[in-house]
Amino acid sequence: MAITSINPATGEIIQEYKEYTPEEVKDIISKTDEEFRHWRKIPFSERRILMHKAAQILRDNKESYAKMLTMEMGKILRDAIAEVEKCAWVCDFYAENTEEYLKPEIVKTEASKSFVSFQPLGVILAVMPWNFPYWQVFRFAAPALMAGNTCILKHASNVPGSALIIEEVFNKAGFPENAFRTLLIGSRQVETVIENEAVKAITLTGSTPAGKAVASKAGSMLKKTVLELGGSDPYIILEDADNEEAVMTCVNSRLINAGQSCIAAKRFVVVKPKYEEFKNGFVDYMKSMKMGDPLDPLTNVGPQARLDLRDELHDQVQRSIEMGAELLLGGYISEGPGAFYPPTVLANVKKGMPAYDEELFGPVASIIEARDEAEAILIANDSVFGLGASIFTKDVRKGEKIAEEEIEAGSCFVNTFVRSDPRLPFGGIKQSGYGRELSNYGIREFVNIKTVYIK
Repeated sequence: MAITSINPATGEIIQEYKEYTPEEVKDIISKTDEEFRHWRKIPFSERRILMHKAAQILRDNKESYAKMLTMEMGKILRDAIAEVEKCAWVCDFYAENTEEYLKPEIVKTEASKSFVSFQPLGVILAVMPWNFPYWQVFRFAAPALMAGNTCILKHASNVPGSALIIEEVFNKAGFPENAFRTLLIGSRQVETVIENEAVKAITLTGSTPAGKAVASKAGSMLKKTVLELGGSDPYIILEDADNEEAVMTCVNSRLINAGQSCIAAKRFVVVKPKYEEFKNGFVDYMKSMKMGDPLDPLTNVGPQARLDLRDELHDQVQRSIEMGAELLLGGYISEGPGAFYPPTVLANVKKGMPAYDEELFGPVASIIEARDEAEAILIANDSVFGLGASIFTKDVRKGEKIAEEEIEAGSCFVNTFVRSDPRLPFGGIKQSGYGRELSNYGIREFVNIKTVYIK
């Protein structure tokens, strides 16, 4: 079978790739497992040099690598370039910090010596999505490789060119040929890969159903998983918030990657005294966002990654309107080629509507009115998801208290949009997944935390 790369802005086929056979997949896994025996013994000082080289290769080729993202999944070009640069950052970050993060920790006990050691596990399988084709992979691969693991990647089937570029980066940097391998396979082969004895752990970024399926299979094999799944991030707008700043930040966050981000703002929970002012400003600013060719530097919103995803999003919008949501902007399927969906705003959004209960993975904003701060917090937490959240208020101390103590999410920001950062742990709770990526917490997910005790 073929894996086909299609330009979502035009509908044109970019390239077709031959899917790897089960025998080829088995052979690749065997080779990465064999390489692990060697790679784990390479000192941090040598791994560091290679990872810095990977960062430099990304920077040197950022325009061409970025264009692949734009062609395969529609990311506007300037954002694609920024994604490549962020991948270089995470490579440099773990090159510099891994040795410190994984140094043995001495623990005083009755023993003559006792300590905690951090040892690599082996072959790690990554099942990754199409929305940030490079970043989602590098934020896993950089720490996993620096820790001494080897990696295999099953990427989303609509970004095979991007998947192969990642393998190319590590090869060009001088990593052993089988330290990182891309598997060009469909979803039906994932279960067999998980069953392979050489695969020691799995990380998945994607939808909640996909996470449940992978976790179920991995659990049956007693293999560890880290899951970063869906989100329906609430942004709480309190009465004293700077309206202009809140509007600009919220709109820009909602439209990150044409709205196709797990941590993009999705539900805007506004206290009643602020509701009309925020709603009107939000709609006006959304109207100014230009949808179009992702290669055009003036474009703010590119296409959705696939036609079926665009149609699913539109169905969620239409069902919400049928249940009483008020359409303030957008809400139609654009004419012409490509998987475009316009910036859309829904108001009067209530519990039970798709726009309230489900993740809307596209440029659709749900504005929800709350009586007061207390109800706003209740609404923000009234979700099966718990990935990110943000609070807007001039009372920074209050915002910090709400963020730390009240909001059910893996990340909570005050007066800015939610983002991932190599220096900070990233992940969710509830049906947004478990485990953490990035920072010292992320690199310790895929190591054996070993106690060593000497009498």
